[in-house]
Amino acid sequence: MKVVLYVVWALFVLAVIWTLFSAIREMKRRETLVSRWPKVLATVTGNRSGWTNGGGNSTRNRRFRPYYQFSDSCGVVYGGESDVSTVNETLPGSPLAVAYNPADPQESYQVVSQSKMLVGCLLPVFMAFAAGSLWFIGILPVG
Repeated sequence: MKVVLYVVWALFVLAVIWTLFSAIREMKRRETLVSRWPKVLATVTGNRSGWTNGGGNSTRNRRFRPYYQFSDSCGVVYGGESDVSTVNETLPGSPLAVAYNPADPQESYQVVSQSKMLVGCLLPVFMAFAAGSLWFIGILPVG
């Protein structure tokens, strides 16, 4: 029985490590792309509202993602939707910093400082959880 628990623990640890490294790699890729793209001030045209999933026994909260419009260097107007959700609705007409792909202006992202602190905090918490669960499996009276 302990062998099965150790295998499940090892698979869980590998899955979390793979997920963390994938998130870090995607964050760095996007930061590299956005740092090279031109940045413009877009205008908020509206908001899409939604709800958080309420994970971890937390209550669900209403979140807003702004729609925006911007003009490229040729004056052509493009639109997009921010992937950054906020608690407060962004007022239409408000400025929003946006970086866009000059080769394909349909691809644009809101310029935000990515918080690496979240990943930095998740790593020690996960390591403590993994060590604690490994210790618990070791002292579990099975047999």
